[in-house]
Amino acid sequence: MKAFVDKTGCICCGLCTSICPVVFDIGEDGRAFVLVDNIPEGSYDLALDAQKSCPASVISIE
Repeated sequence: MKAFVDKTGCICCGLCTSICPVVFDIGEDGRAFVLVDNIPEGSYDLALDAQKSCPASVISIE
């Protein structure tokens, strides 16, 4: 599984990083980005929680 963040729509709330810091982080521009190429096996549920919780709906998981 891979995670993606549409940085153009990110509102810089940091919720994704607080839910799943293994997959998401905040860049110098204040917007979220994905740290890993593939979501680690033990982090699938947290990554999906971050996707569902994103108030701007800019996270996708494939």
